[in-house]
Amino acid sequence: MVDSLYFPCIPGDSEPVKMFDRTANLASNQIINYRCDPTEKWLVLIGIAPGSPERPQLVKGNMQLYSVDQQRSQPLEAHAAAFASFKVPGNDKDSVLISFATKTVNAGQVTSKLHVIELGAQPGKPSFTKKQADLFFPPDFADDFPVSMQISHKYGLINVITKLGLLFVYDLETATAVYRNRISPDPIFLTAEASSVGGFYCINRRGQVLLATVNEATIVPFVSGQLNNLELAVNLAKRGNLPGAENLVVQRFQELFAQTKYKEAAELAAESPQGILRTPDTVAKFQSVPVQAGQTPPLLQYFGTLLTRGKLNAFESLELSRLVVNQNKKNLLENWLAEDKLECSEELGDLVKTVDTDLALKIYIKARATPKVVAAFAERREFDKILIYSKQVGYSPDYLFLLQTILRSDAQGALNFALMMSQMEGGCPVDYNTITDLFLQRNLIREATAFLLDVLKPNLPEHAYLQTKVLEINLVTFPNVADAILANGMFSHYDRPRIAQLCEKAGLYVRALQHYSELPDIKRVIVNTHAIEPQALVEFFGTLSREWALECMKDLLLVNLRGNLQIIVQVAKEYSEQLGVDACIKLFEQFKSYEGLYFFLGSSLSSSEDPQIHFRYIEAAAKTGQIKEVERVTRESNFYDPEKTKNFLMEAKLPDARPLINVCDRFGFVPDLTHYLYSNNMLRYIEGYVQKVNPGNAPLVVGQLLDDECPEDFIKGLILSVRSLLPVEPLVEECEKRNRLRLLTQFLEHLVSEGSQDVHVHNALGKIIIDSNNNPEHFLTTNPYYDSLVVGKYCEKRDPTLAVVAYRRGQCDEELVNVTNKNSLFKLQARYVVERMDADLWEKVLNPENEFRRQLIDQVVSTALPESKSPEQVSAAVKAFMTADLPHELIELLEKIVLQNSAFSGNFNLQNLLILTAIKADPSRVMDYINRLDNFDGPAIGEVAVEAQLYEEAFAIFKKFNLNVQAVNVLLDNIRSIERAVEFAFRVEEDAVWSQVAKAQLREGLVSDAIESFIRADDATQFLEVIRAAEDASVYHDLVKYLLMVREKTKEPKVDSELIYAYAKIDRLGEIEEFILMPNVANLPNVGDRLYDEALYEAAKIIFAFISNWGKLASTLVKLGQFQGAVDAARKANSSKTWKEVCFACVDAEEFRLAQICGLNIIVQVDDLEEVSEYYQNRGCFNELISLMESGLGLERAHMGIFTELGVLYARYRHEKLMEHIKLFSTRLNIPKLIRACDEQQHWKELTYLYIQYDEFDNAATTIMNHSPEAWDHMQFKDVIVKVANVELYYKAVHFYLQEHPDLMNDLLHVLALRVDHTRVVDIMRKAGYLLLVKPYMVAVQSNNVTAVNEALNEIYVEEEDYERLRESIDLHDSFDQIGLAQRIEKHELLEMRRVAAYIYKKAGRWKQSIALSKKDNHYRDAMETASQSGDRELAEELLVYFIEQGKKECFASCLFVCYDLIRPDVVLEHAWINNMIDFAFPYLLQFIREYTGKVDELIKDKLEALNEVKAKENEEKDVIAQQNMYAQLLPLALPAPPMPGMGGGFVPPPTMGGMGMPPMPPFGMPPMGSY
Repeated sequence: MVDSLYFPCIPGDSEPVKMFDRTANLASNQIINYRCDPTEKWLVLIGIAPGSPERPQLVKGNMQLYSVDQQRSQPLEAHAAAFASFKVPGNDKDSVLISFATKTVNAGQVTSKLHVIELGAQPGKPSFTKKQADLFFPPDFADDFPVSMQISHKYGLINVITKLGLLFVYDLETATAVYRNRISPDPIFLTAEASSVGGFYCINRRGQVLLATVNEATIVPFVSGQLNNLELAVNLAKRGNLPGAENLVVQRFQELFAQTKYKEAAELAAESPQGILRTPDTVAKFQSVPVQAGQTPPLLQYFGTLLTRGKLNAFESLELSRLVVNQNKKNLLENWLAEDKLECSEELGDLVKTVDTDLALKIYIKARATPKVVAAFAERREFDKILIYSKQVGYSPDYLFLLQTILRSDAQGALNFALMMSQMEGGCPVDYNTITDLFLQRNLIREATAFLLDVLKPNLPEHAYLQTKVLEINLVTFPNVADAILANGMFSHYDRPRIAQLCEKAGLYVRALQHYSELPDIKRVIVNTHAIEPQALVEFFGTLSREWALECMKDLLLVNLRGNLQIIVQVAKEYSEQLGVDACIKLFEQFKSYEGLYFFLGSSLSSSEDPQIHFRYIEAAAKTGQIKEVERVTRESNFYDPEKTKNFLMEAKLPDARPLINVCDRFGFVPDLTHYLYSNNMLRYIEGYVQKVNPGNAPLVVGQLLDDECPEDFIKGLILSVRSLLPVEPLVEECEKRNRLRLLTQFLEHLVSEGSQDVHVHNALGKIIIDSNNNPEHFLTTNPYYDSLVVGKYCEKRDPTLAVVAYRRGQCDEELVNVTNKNSLFKLQARYVVERMDADLWEKVLNPENEFRRQLIDQVVSTALPESKSPEQVSAAVKAFMTADLPHELIELLEKIVLQNSAFSGNFNLQNLLILTAIKADPSRVMDYINRLDNFDGPAIGEVAVEAQLYEEAFAIFKKFNLNVQAVNVLLDNIRSIERAVEFAFRVEEDAVWSQVAKAQLREGLVSDAIESFIRADDATQFLEVIRAAEDASVYHDLVKYLLMVREKTKEPKVDSELIYAYAKIDRLGEIEEFILMPNVANLPNVGDRLYDEALYEAAKIIFAFISNWGKLASTLVKLGQFQGAVDAARKANSSKTWKEVCFACVDAEEFRLAQICGLNIIVQVDDLEEVSEYYQNRGCFNELISLMESGLGLERAHMGIFTELGVLYARYRHEKLMEHIKLFSTRLNIPKLIRACDEQQHWKELTYLYIQYDEFDNAATTIMNHSPEAWDHMQFKDVIVKVANVELYYKAVHFYLQEHPDLMNDLLHVLALRVDHTRVVDIMRKAGYLLLVKPYMVAVQSNNVTAVNEALNEIYVEEEDYERLRESIDLHDSFDQIGLAQRIEKHELLEMRRVAAYIYKKAGRWKQSIALSKKDNHYRDAMETASQSGDRELAEELLVYFIEQGKKECFASCLFVCYDLIRPDVVLEHAWINNMIDFAFPYLLQFIREYTGKVDELIKDKLEALNEVKAKENEEKDVIAQQNMYAQLLPLALPAPPMPGMGGGFVPPPTMGGMGMPPMPPFGMPPMGSY
């Protein structure tokens, strides 16, 4: 148990800090909560313990309150506690409160209290008065107790939560009870504060997470109404800013105001919930109070209170600022704005602007008075800030006006402003071309260029004109700038031909070339090489096609071959791949420029592998006299054609032969080179080549010189001049081929004298000695340097014995064998083979395919081996004979060596070899050898004899060497004579022998004899095999004897276990009981299981009872039919498996009472419930199963599975109880499973209810419609259909009601009105022919102005001839086919319908048709109104003429006024005079004359006022200039610029900026620009 509390240090990795030790009252308590106050100065630990003896079911609560500062604890009785901060009036610091709930028993009386006290009261400060209140628990919750407490700091409420889910709500300040209710039917075990909503979260036993919070709209009316606590209601409203106490607050405010308690009234108004008193009326009320002398004005008291409480609203801020401005206390405004005490508004900014423009700008920005902000920035000339601010707030000022303003005084500033506009989101508000023209009009070329370069960076096709423009401007004025722009490559959509021409005129030939696209233009420009950088010209060639490039290169060579050759070479080098090397070569050859060819090919030589190019380069270099380059290329290049090059050089006959030497030396033309040099008398080059270039090719040179019959003296001198650098082998080969080997004698002897050990030197010298027969044997035996193979081969045809000598010296086995076989020298061969002792050589000569093997063997046996005295040679020979599988020859040889007293007679290996060879080749001799020989390996030979199936010989060997175990194994395993083995065992009397005999008897199934033999051998090692064999043979009596013997030697669980089993098999249960009571190591659980598996239940019962294995004991008792005992054992076992086994056995035996006892212990396990249910149902025990499940509902561990399974059983077997069960336990059911069961059993009503409970509203609606006779209920269906997720079900429901319940269709559609597609519903009803049925629905939804609904209703109105409703529908809802409806009813027999048709035509703008229809029906008023609304003068005058023709003089006069704005006065006078209707037209004429004279008077007045205003402004400007006030520096922005020369004096004033809060600005001094 933990006796101390530690505080975890979460941020770091340090160990937890111990805070305090638990007090005695928390001993043996279960800790359920730990809290600390916000300052972490007070801690509380809460635990619970079992109740007192007088009422143990009521849990006791204990609390330990700990002060960190005082390091002291106080024990208290409490179940739950929480800390809170509270501001006591008069105390500027928050007080720490603790609230705790107790429930105690005293003398049988239960007392429940809630306490609220202050911790650590501050001396000299007002403190919190201790509060307490009763907790009222209902009678049903007498034993319930608080488990948690959460304080809502947002509303100042205490929430006490009990274990059984009760919630008590109390006011923190007064401890007044506010609310009580049960929030969870399941026990609560964890809560947490939900500070954001002022409530708390809790988790119940079912795992549900609940959120409890205050209903802000109803709590204040609830407290004031039902609790009748007005003061608390007001406090709650003020504290939480809640609605519902408005009337109370207003009434209280009026009372305080009437009592002249202005301070209290101000505080009440400041704290009024939702600011209901913070209105202009309240301010006016405080303003109306007369100010007493020496006292603070009530209005200032009010504002002071508001400032201490928080922030003022807009009206309050304006009134307070007005007072401060009047008193010239601007610093107060600054402080309040910095502290965010005032709400900024445009009016407040206007007020402050009179004293401080900077402060006013801040206010405008905070108030989002965008026009005023822009105007302020403009006055301050901070135009860049206008863009930033406008972007932030989404405002669009007159950017063109701003740009023009800046441009007049600051060109760079205008450029920056224009660039900022171009970077605005959504694009530049002013056209780029317009901005450019503004710069150009002032000759600001650089600024215009800078602007265009920046805005044209994206390089868009639509900017082609501007790209051309910027290039044109600079090509004419600043060509270097244009060149830089073009070099940058940022434009690609301008007019390239136009720019090309300008570039050529400006002398930018490279740019012109880049832009021209026609070959003649390019040729014309490209010849100006004197003004074009060569590198640029080379780069330009890279842009041309192959044909054009070659054409241009030809032109350049034609114009100036010498001057342009270098450029052409450079182009050919750079673009050889594109132009083609062959084409370039042809070009140079065409102009016979080998120099150009030489330079061109020299550049590509290193990267080319074309033999033709390399050859052409060599040829060009040779023809231009570049002999050193020819020599270098022939030496380094690997790609020229050597044959072709050699022939060219020989034909060229260059004075320097080194290039030819390079070619011939590298490519193997040394003989040709030698012949060429010798023929041309260039002997010096021959000596130089051999001595300095390649001495290795001297043999070839010597050979060719011999062929050319060169004098021997020159050749010898040449050879001696090279000496050791000369390769001897090829030189010897060349001389030997020409039979001139003696020519080298002097050379070879000279090398030997110098100490040469080169094998080729000595080989050649040996060949010369052999040919001269100058004591060759001495040379072959003494010279250590020659190659035996080479010299031996040379001797074979001259003298075979010399060849044998050479091969023997070099151990050339194969060659020696071949030469001796060929020349019948077998004695030499036999001696050599025996001496060599080489296994591979022996294998070769003894191979059966060797036709000379017999002769060799005879010589080995007769000569070689008898002469040998070396054991190694004898051993190697014997081994070779064995390997060659020559046993008979080997035996004969060994008998001579071993049995005939030779030096090797007692040799251990040879004796072993003789016997082994006899075993293999002649078994009849083995027994004789065993008896005659003594020095051999008996165990090993015996094993070989066994493998060779010579069992008697093996037995004799083992017996001779006293190996009794091996001997008896031969008798048992090989001879298979148990009788001889038993006899042998009696004779030797060895335990190991008896053990082997016993094993053999055991293998043969002689179990009893084997057990007796094991006992004689005293062998307990094979007990596992003995046990297995005894059990197979069922000789348990003998097995008991054996196991008793084994137990004396070893303590093995297997032995003791098998002994018990053997006792059980022979039914000696008494011995079993005695044995298990004695010390033993038997594995009793396994023995019991084995006895149980073999149906030895009585013995198993003894074992299981002894080891307390109640589960197995229960199973055993079930097998024995002792069910009551089985239930008792199962109770002790308390295992699900055991309970199931006993339960199922009782069901099978129809012991249902005992089965129910078992079943109740099974069904509390979720995993086993279904198995029990299936077992009962499979045996038809339905009623018993239902009874079991019903009994299980009352169990403490009853779970959802029991309730669900019972519901499934009711669905299958007792339908009448199903609905009641579902409704009672809907929260404890596995609804999906029960849904499947109800669906299978077709209980549609219950299925619908389950779907609704599971929020499967789609399935619920589908089920109701598919099975309406049982499942349909109109009210229920309406609740369900509005919650479905699949909208198609709405329309399925419409079809369903149309077929089965058409009388309720409108009720259903009113519910679905907000969810269905009205057009689709109308289509459904139209197809069904029941549109009139849903008329109320369509009227209700017509406000949505849906075309289908409007047309359907209009059809109904037409059919019903309800023209008033039709006209109303047309006026209010215009989404329908107006023309179609008008055409349908324009011929209606009812006059009003035709009038409606005319009205529709008028609404549709078909004025003529409307007027014609109105005239037809004599509705002249409608016709006149239609003509007036059309605005068509022609229609109005035609109608006027119609009235004249019809003689309708009154209508004529009326039409003049109805269409007053359309009819021309001259037309009226003309028709009136012609038709004698002047009297009817005279009122119109009077009105017209009066109107026009009034307009003229107004114009004259406006002009005079404008002239006066202009004069006043001029005088005002003069005064301003004279005063030199603070605005003098801003004056140029407001004055017109002087007209520029040539631009005239006329101008059009720009639009005013009144919408931005600025006065109209004077016009600029520039002409109007038509583009904008």
